[in-house]
Amino acid sequence: MIGTIANTAAILVGSLVGGKVQHGLKDKYQKVLFVAMGLAATGLGINAVVQNMPMSTYPVLFIASLAIGGVLGTALDLDGRFNRLVDAHSKEGSNLGRGLSTAIMLFCIGTLSILGPINSALYGDETFLFTNAMLDLVTSMVLASTFGYGIAVAAGVLFCWQGSIFLLANLLSPLLSGGLMTEISIVGGFLIFASGLSILKIKEISTMNLLPALFIPPIWFALVALVNSLGITF
Repeated sequence: MIGTIANTAAILVGSLVGGKVQHGLKDKYQKVLFVAMGLAATGLGINAVVQNMPMSTYPVLFIASLAIGGVLGTALDLDGRFNRLVDAHSKEGSNLGRGLSTAIMLFCIGTLSILGPINSALYGDETFLFTNAMLDLVTSMVLASTFGYGIAVAAGVLFCWQGSIFLLANLLSPLLSGGLMTEISIVGGFLIFASGLSILKIKEISTMNLLPALFIPPIWFALVALVNSLGITF
């Protein structure tokens, strides 16, 4: 939970700093901060793929996962729904209300915010959460500089969100084999890498539409276990 606590603290600090500015961070500072975070996300994604790829039991599963997950996400229009939801909250309600709802969605819905607590629970690895903390620090500063100190409330929501994922991962740890987590980490690495490219504006990638790819490896391993239980091996 150390990573989640750090992530929560980063949002609180970012909200306090941004709230104190109140006139908005200058574009040049926003740009350099996001470039730094984009580079960090890109490097982290590459590292996750390189580290886990040699241990993969099913070398083409990540390709199938990204393809199937991307098709499902596009069919469900996850990216479009998310953006419309953010836009709706940006145009309706009180100033703080729309800023806070936007912050909650940005902080909670993402590869790092989902995979981070899982890695923390299973392996004690806080890398994803510490990286996410830095990203959220910058984002909360920008949001709070526009909407005020109230953005700090999102820190509590994030703590409950990541804490729930952490507890669920601990509960399901007997079912989460090393092989399964390797495949999920490879897919997650590609999604984090894609997020970095988007932040750096090298290539606009709808990573939200790719999120279902994270669920393909668990489904595959469940099918393999079912088939094996019937006495069929492959």
